[in-house]
Amino acid sequence: MDWLRADYKRTIFAVLSLALIIALPIMSKDAGMSGDEHFHFKQAENVINFYKTFGKDTSALVGAGAGQVEGFIMKYGQLPDNISCLIASIFNVDDILSVRHSVNSLFGWLGILFAGLLAFRISGNWLAAIITSLLLFLSPRYLGHSFNNLKDVPFAAVMVMGIYYITRFFQTLPKPPLKVVIMLAISIGCALAIRVGGLLLIAYFGLFAILFFIREWIISLRKKGKQPGSTLPVSKLFLKLLNYGIIISLGGYILGILLWPYALVSPVAHVKETFASMSEFESSLRQLFEGTLVWSDSLPWYYTPKYILISIPIAAIAGWLLYPFVGGWKNENRFSTLILYFVFLFPLFWLIYTHANVYGGWRHAMFAYPPMVVAAGLGFNALIEFVKPKVANCVAIALPFLLLIMPAVHIIRNHPYEYIYFNELAGGMKKAYGNYEMDYYYHSTREATKWVIKNAEKSGLETGDKIRVASWHPASVGYFLRNDTARFQNVFLRWYEKGNNDWDYAIFVITGMAPEQITNKAFFPPKNCVHTIKVDGVPVCIILKRTDKSDMLGFKAKEAHQNDSAILYLEKAIALDPANEASLANISEICLQTGQLEKAKTYIDMLIKVSPKYETGNFFLAHYYLMQNKLDDALQVCKQIIKDNFKFRAAYHLTCNVYLRKQDIKSAEKIMLKMIDADQMDEQGMQQLFEIYKNEGIGERAAYKKMMKKFYQSLERRGKKKEAETYREQYNKI
Repeated sequence: MDWLRADYKRTIFAVLSLALIIALPIMSKDAGMSGDEHFHFKQAENVINFYKTFGKDTSALVGAGAGQVEGFIMKYGQLPDNISCLIASIFNVDDILSVRHSVNSLFGWLGILFAGLLAFRISGNWLAAIITSLLLFLSPRYLGHSFNNLKDVPFAAVMVMGIYYITRFFQTLPKPPLKVVIMLAISIGCALAIRVGGLLLIAYFGLFAILFFIREWIISLRKKGKQPGSTLPVSKLFLKLLNYGIIISLGGYILGILLWPYALVSPVAHVKETFASMSEFESSLRQLFEGTLVWSDSLPWYYTPKYILISIPIAAIAGWLLYPFVGGWKNENRFSTLILYFVFLFPLFWLIYTHANVYGGWRHAMFAYPPMVVAAGLGFNALIEFVKPKVANCVAIALPFLLLIMPAVHIIRNHPYEYIYFNELAGGMKKAYGNYEMDYYYHSTREATKWVIKNAEKSGLETGDKIRVASWHPASVGYFLRNDTARFQNVFLRWYEKGNNDWDYAIFVITGMAPEQITNKAFFPPKNCVHTIKVDGVPVCIILKRTDKSDMLGFKAKEAHQNDSAILYLEKAIALDPANEASLANISEICLQTGQLEKAKTYIDMLIKVSPKYETGNFFLAHYYLMQNKLDDALQVCKQIIKDNFKFRAAYHLTCNVYLRKQDIKSAEKIMLKMIDADQMDEQGMQQLFEIYKNEGIGERAAYKKMMKKFYQSLERRGKKKEAETYREQYNKI
């Protein structure tokens, strides 16, 4: 109590921290399953079994499935997942999601705590700690991910903890307390046990040690041989920094590999392999960015910086910009300011420099955000100290809290969807809708599934005894249906194929959908939408109820080549819902195949009206023009398809065929080379390019050799030297 009474600001910080450690786990109970959680469930069990059997059970050392994420899973240390699994197994908890989310929220709280403590250690003022903690807590993206993102938030938390102890280490030289040394090593170990990127803490520590030494050496020169600012001669300072660096880094590394089975069995090779493979992660998702669907491996360089800028509180931006001008560049603060701004800006620079494959907003860079918030908190604190007149000082004190009103209102109004947030620079949620992804992490599937459980009724259309509940993310829907499997069957379903499959209720999170479709109020939500989940008035998830299965029956008839029956069913489905994409696509295809060109054109136009950039609809349109011998029109449509989606391979093939029909061999070759440059070349494309070269009269062997040369030249030009070498070897063998 004496400690609390001694400084009322410190008391406020302590009470705030206590309140948050209670509030965050409670808030996390309402969160849905994130898009990645199901990958880590089984792996956590495998890790626990690895330790229980003293390494005899090696399931944790191999990929969990055929997909890239599953095959990559052992390369995540995933410490929070393993802790959650251990707790759930000890206490025999059925709802493991609640345990996972509680554990994750405590990591989120840890990040808020150490961000506040770091602000205090730099400024010496508990007001800076209070402002910083509130800034991070009222950052909707960070808060929302604290509920169910067991990778990015825990990693961010232990990284800011590491930055705190790095700062304390240099502040307490030449005799850093043993507690600081141990906690810095623990921070490194825990970071490495979550993600291999935890090695950054070792790199940061080494870099800042070098800069600290250089600063002290310069000071000693200015003082003409006198003791430097650290009160140690530079020669002894160097040895001390070197010794501490080796001990702390080695201790942290050992702890990290002890907590990470894949690294434990091969402490150097597997860590090196994992670090190298992080930049080679090839899973690519289409992301809605700036009103256009863009593949995540070809996003513009400014994707992450812009996403941060438009989805964090204005207060964080204002304070961060302010700090260097009102206190951050004072002599006594320069070193700590350098640390804060470097550990925020360097990861962003590295993502841009390496052309990293990022998606899902800026969650991959979340570990860089707490230091930014610390700088922002210090900026507001320095402004308060700088402004002396009483009235102006009161305004300065109120400023950060006033700027946090908007995100606070968003949090209160939209729980548990806090992370779906866009600030005033983006025009808020209403302006961001149709321009940026909303619920990209599938939080809303929890609420949607519970709505289905409560409200679903049999309609008589069911194929069997159970109500079929479909979604694009069946893992999360299946989890919330796990206690109702007697009533419900969980099935997978894609948005544009929903008319082709058998389902009774469908849950669709609005992510990856065409912006021109979801903003078209005439067609969206669809007629059979029975419930919509909204955030700030915009839909983030819809629930559809099947009222007719003519579309599915028409598709089955088409697949069985029963075209007359198919057309009857499909026409009925379209009469019930003129925006039924699958039925429009299926009947267009049948009409093209049977030579009913004008009828096909009618349905193609309807399909494109519903979704103007839908590749299948436009591909049929190009075929229509080709069958009408309108070659230039067909080319124009094909080029637009490739521009909108460079991974739609069929458009390359059709474009090549159109050029060949026009006897434009050079253009046909160019489109195939463009296909190589886009990494979309397949067997059909290779055959087309091979025939083009063979028809030049150079023979099969020379044609194949020329094609291999084009492959390795393209790959080398794009910096893919390893892949290029494979084709170069084939070229040399011919």
